[in-house]
Amino acid sequence: MRIVDARVIVTCPGRNFVTLKIVTSDGVTGVGDATLNGRELSVASYLSEHVVPALIGRDPARIEDTWQYLYKGAYWRRGPVTMSAIAAVDTALWDIKGKVAGLPVHQLLGGRSRDGVTVYGHANAVDVDAVLSEISAYIDLGYRAVRVQTGIPGLASTYGVGKDRTFYEPADAAIATENTWSTEAYLAHVPTVFARVRDEFGPALKLLHDVHHRLTPIEAARLGRSLEPYHLTWMEDPVPAELQSGFREIRRHTTTPIAVGEVFNTIWDCQELITDQLIDYIRTTVVHAGGLTHLRRIFDLAALYHVRSGSHGATDLSPICMSAALHLDISIPNFGLQEYMRHTPETDEVFPHGYRYEGGYLHPSEEPGLGVDIDEELAARYPYRPAALPVNRLEDGTMHSW
Repeated sequence: MRIVDARVIVTCPGRNFVTLKIVTSDGVTGVGDATLNGRELSVASYLSEHVVPALIGRDPARIEDTWQYLYKGAYWRRGPVTMSAIAAVDTALWDIKGKVAGLPVHQLLGGRSRDGVTVYGHANAVDVDAVLSEISAYIDLGYRAVRVQTGIPGLASTYGVGKDRTFYEPADAAIATENTWSTEAYLAHVPTVFARVRDEFGPALKLLHDVHHRLTPIEAARLGRSLEPYHLTWMEDPVPAELQSGFREIRRHTTTPIAVGEVFNTIWDCQELITDQLIDYIRTTVVHAGGLTHLRRIFDLAALYHVRSGSHGATDLSPICMSAALHLDISIPNFGLQEYMRHTPETDEVFPHGYRYEGGYLHPSEEPGLGVDIDEELAARYPYRPAALPVNRLEDGTMHSW
């Protein structure tokens, strides 16, 4: 069996997605997600111009060798564009292998380590009263964990708070919109939010909060300490992670658990954070960290250092990526949580899938392979639409991390 075709499909059923579909000489197909939010066409070009020609004629069963070929064979290694392209190939090959074997992918990864995958939802609102209502709605749906984000008094917009209560999509304009940020207002407001939430819902509900890379290490330490009475499951992305030693400063001052990694692309991006036990949850994803093959390596390393998984699962990960993530989540021993932002009905129609939500858990498909596909005819009805992520400035106009 050989690879005879590989198609790059760009579609926008509510937001942009890039999909790779690989076809074998036996007619078996596999799909992989290659979406990079705001830079989708860069990955599509990388796949079309550099990767697809190299795949034709290769043995689809040689997943590890193909991964090494695409990684080591490119002199300019790593980076989000390259690793998202590699991820699409790797995921599609695992899909093919499962179909050939007649088994769901999680069985090829060692079988189930748990009955279901615990997920968390996003309670986002402009003020505290509204966010309490959003949390109640998630509890009614059976969620055991909720990420809490609210507007900041005095700021026109805040990360995580969108126009739609159900679907939050930050890439909202062809040219990046500019938001204004105040660290002082944020640090003063957030502890009051979680005080209200804990008072309303008690100690059992798992609570999370995303800082979104906006603080310095000492500011993040101050926030973590102020949140300790409310026992968060994690404080996410407290600082930009380029300076990994900065997490050591946070650790010195607070016991609030730390999650990081959704923008990481390789095991080397998080090696020090994991081996020095500077984080508690690693949030790398199938699509941005080189596929199932490489993400499994990251999670295996993390398991040695008491670090659990907490994979990113926003709407810019297509149902293909979500399905792949669930197969890995359910098999690894050190699973923590899985982010789950629901897709629009249009997206679910373009990407028919077998995974399902029930009572706070997602369950991967039991169909052979990943249990997900792309309807190419329907996808063609939703052409690409330029959409950029916002940028951030301080109140005096200085550029700041978004």
